[in-house]
Amino acid sequence: MAVTTTTVAETCAAAKTAARKLATAPTEAKNAALAATARLLGERTAEILEANAADLGDERAAGLSDALRDRLMLSAERVAAMAEGVRVVAALDDPVGEELERKTLESGLDLRKIRVPLGVVAVVYEARPNVTIDCAALTIKSGNAIVLRGSSYAERSNGALAAIVREALEEAGLPGDSVVLLDGGGRETLAELAMQEGLVDLLIPRGGEGLKAAIKDVATVPVMYAAAGNCHVYVHAEADLEMARRIAVNAKVQRPGVCNSAETLLIDAAIAARFAPPVLGDLAAAGVELVGDERVREAAGEVEVGAATEADWGTEYLGLKMAVAVVDSVEEAIEHVNAHGTGHSEAIVTTNEEAADEFAAGVDCAAVYVNASTRFTDGFEYGMGAEIGNSTQKLHARGPIGMRELTTFKYVARGDGQLRE
Repeated sequence: MAVTTTTVAETCAAAKTAARKLATAPTEAKNAALAATARLLGERTAEILEANAADLGDERAAGLSDALRDRLMLSAERVAAMAEGVRVVAALDDPVGEELERKTLESGLDLRKIRVPLGVVAVVYEARPNVTIDCAALTIKSGNAIVLRGSSYAERSNGALAAIVREALEEAGLPGDSVVLLDGGGRETLAELAMQEGLVDLLIPRGGEGLKAAIKDVATVPVMYAAAGNCHVYVHAEADLEMARRIAVNAKVQRPGVCNSAETLLIDAAIAARFAPPVLGDLAAAGVELVGDERVREAAGEVEVGAATEADWGTEYLGLKMAVAVVDSVEEAIEHVNAHGTGHSEAIVTTNEEAADEFAAGVDCAAVYVNASTRFTDGFEYGMGAEIGNSTQKLHARGPIGMRELTTFKYVARGDGQLRE
């Protein structure tokens, strides 16, 4: 079984031992492990779905929202998509050993800066079983071991998936402990994981502000937060309004329970009377509950829009609810985004290049879109194969966390007897 019955420290120590071996593993062996993972996902789909059905049927999952149940739910199509993501990662260039810089020093030393794995990456994540596979694939290819701590809601699903990856690793001659799964545990387990100094090289929590606060209080290991996404779509005065309608609906509705869905729609005052009724009608027809400021409510026509509270502007709904406001300019849109956003993904719809450039330069976020949906902030969409999460920090990575974001570098100097005078 992939779920451990040992202590957190023992689990992390086993991963550390495996990481040292995986760090020097040839690309061919890592790719073989990934190919075996993709194959086994196909062969064991029925087994995976049975475990997932048990998770969904558990009384612990009964109170989950529709959006969270959607995150938890697997289907044959979703398992196939996981397998395809693994194959994409296998096909990417191996980042380990990449030469970043090379020069000859005055001393005659040949100095190379090369990319190396971080070591042991720990990931804490919510009830999304696909994260188990995405994370494992990225860490295997980047030469890192991984400690996975998933939600108790997905315990059976995660166990089945992690067991497949461990089997694939051993089939390829690599240590199975390169991927280990902690049971759900409680806050005590999380705190213990966050304090595994010397064993865990990077902790990546994927979750809400409560999880973030709990880790900040105790962490002694480096932490990179895959943070919440309070994302905006701003429709400029010179937008193509039909395009803007499609983008606004897609950004909110296509998959509302994920971090890159839009939570707030900003409409320029110059077009509010023309644009608000049709776009709000589209959103309402898609089942979106709308709340807005007074100007939006006046412009909404027959579409029902509730009164937004101050808290609504800073809320990541992760569901079919959206806040809407009217702004007077690009500058005001930027100000609103920077005041209330989480630095994840922001979009402007406009035909005016100067407005697009001003918005792109002014919003403080990891990803900005001109005439496109925020839903594209994703490692797979960015050609990374998969992602461990989206970072809104500025050190050491920002945006989708892929293979290269899971590496660091070292300097290797070669000489012929040089001594420093």
